[in-house]
Amino acid sequence: MIQPRSRTVVVLAAGEGKRMKSALPKVLHPLLGRTLVGHVLAAATAAAAERTLVVVGHRAEQVTAHLSEIAPAAVPVLQAEQHGTGHAVRLAMAAAPDATGTVVVLNGDVPLLRPETVTELIEAHESAGAAATVLTAEVADPTGLGRIVRDPAGGLERIVEERDASPEQRRIREINAGIYAFDAAGLRDALGKITTDNDQGEEYLTDAVGLLAAAGAPVGVHVAADVTETLGCNDRVELARLRRLLADRVNEGWMRAGVSILDPATTWIDVTVHLERDAVVDQNTQLYGTSTVGAEATVGPDVTLIDTAVGAGATVLRSHAVQARIGAGASVGPYAYLRPDAQLDERAKVGTFVEVKKSQIGAGAKVPHLSYVGDATIGARANIGAATIFVNYDGVHKSHTTVGESAFVGCDSSLIAPVEIGAGAYVGAGSVVNRDVPPGALAVTRAQQRTVDGWVRSRRPGTAAAAAAERATAGSAAGAGNGPADAGNGQVGAGNGEAAHHHGATDPVPGDTATD
Repeated sequence: MIQPRSRTVVVLAAGEGKRMKSALPKVLHPLLGRTLVGHVLAAATAAAAERTLVVVGHRAEQVTAHLSEIAPAAVPVLQAEQHGTGHAVRLAMAAAPDATGTVVVLNGDVPLLRPETVTELIEAHESAGAAATVLTAEVADPTGLGRIVRDPAGGLERIVEERDASPEQRRIREINAGIYAFDAAGLRDALGKITTDNDQGEEYLTDAVGLLAAAGAPVGVHVAADVTETLGCNDRVELARLRRLLADRVNEGWMRAGVSILDPATTWIDVTVHLERDAVVDQNTQLYGTSTVGAEATVGPDVTLIDTAVGAGATVLRSHAVQARIGAGASVGPYAYLRPDAQLDERAKVGTFVEVKKSQIGAGAKVPHLSYVGDATIGARANIGAATIFVNYDGVHKSHTTVGESAFVGCDSSLIAPVEIGAGAYVGAGSVVNRDVPPGALAVTRAQQRTVDGWVRSRRPGTAAAAAAERATAGSAAGAGNGPADAGNGQVGAGNGEAAHHHGATDPVPGDTATD
């Protein structure tokens, strides 16, 4: 049985990453929910280390600030001038003079490394009582990578960087992953003997491995089961490849857990997202941050969710949501925009071309289309007609609007906050409401309709409209002359028409005021 040992993790994150051609330090480039170094630190938790040291250098303040957000227990160690990986680890060990036991060294740009692999490396190292253990991988194209040179017995003899390798050594396909486990005492001794006698004039950590092997100390090799875990990132092309590999891994994991992903090639899911069984993710969908999707919910196609929760059985179609909450059985889209603090309760509906911000849509309430809802509370089962605007901003302050349960707001209305529409109240279509409406009351503010008969004939003669009106008038006159019964019908029709001239101002028909 392996006796528990003290452990220290050292993450190398000081490099600039010149080939990235970016003002952003390489280790801070994002990849499906975490930065490159964030992924490495997540994998490092498997070490159960007493301390984690992160060597920073290029834009150290920026990297340190990021560490304080994602891993506040990690200790940054400054490498003001970058003189190689051996130099970086030497500085880290100097910052932890009491470190004993196992020291795990990880490159900060290997985001596909799994925690399980870190665990296996440590177990192999500690069970063998090795002075050092190197994680390696067999790759098809080792260009640019350090080669593992083995002795005649198959043990590790040394690690050679490509720029220092002979033509024969460059043909070796077993590469150094840049991930190690060391015995702390042996590491300190070897670091003190490293020279800069190499093509780059730097202190190579790989030389420490070679020195230990040359001294006869036991040095082990642990071959990674999945070569993709060892892939580093040096430029944007490699970053894109890593993103694709990680997306495939994440998607496969969710599908094996009972989630339907209809088109994995166009689906991007952050590692921080959570999906419930029987959720369906349709094509061209991006799920970012802390988003969650409940059981039997459907998101997509063409959906982006950022830090958004989708309840069980809900549907989100061709929409964009940021920090929103979508209740069970609710419906969103197509072409809806949910901004921060938008909350839809159970079975609520936000439809086509609707924007919602900092508002609660009550259970069963509907905002079907072409509306803006900002700083509002909409009660259960209320209906908001098309083209309704919740006017929440006066240029200085934002104010709140309340619409009571089962209230009915007609199309093309503006509710000027602060204002309250009472439970069961109606707002006539085309109204501008700036005073409270009591429960069960009707509010109408539109002007009386004026109809000018014959206007087209006198003002637009010779047009297609004039010709159409003439034909319609002639047809009506012919119908009116067909007999006494028809004449009577025509008289009734005239009466209905007269009433319609004033309908908008006197007695709105509720069924005409909104859409569903």
